[in-house]
Amino acid sequence: MNPVVHFELPYKDANRITQFYISTFGWKITELGEQSGNYILAQTAVEDVKPGFPAGAINGGFFPAKPDWPCQYPSVVIGVENIEEAIDKIKSNGGTVSGEPIVIPNFGIYVSFFDTEGNRNSIIQPQGM
Repeated sequence: MNPVVHFELPYKDANRITQFYISTFGWKITELGEQSGNYILAQTAVEDVKPGFPAGAINGGFFPAKPDWPCQYPSVVIGVENIEEAIDKIKSNGGTVSGEPIVIPNFGIYVSFFDTEGNRNSIIQPQGM
């Protein structure tokens, strides 16, 4: 099985969303800054012995909502060993892939997709896999 390794939520106000999750759930927040598209990492669990994977839970992040970007909804990111094989499986099982995979420096190769119900999610081939 391929595990869910990340989640994403859009935000309109970076301070408001980070303060909500820090205050409500005690998550550790790391703002990556303008050079990373104002992406914010949300750590929800202490890392386990396998680097990059959380212990018993998933971590996530928040991205700025942009009026000209499509499909800005909560989603999960599923870790895969081979992104091209995963893309083929998505397509052969009735899903659609949104564009071409992109390299996210220090993280891996990423692309979003829609499942057969129209839910937007993503896959990532983590760096080093």
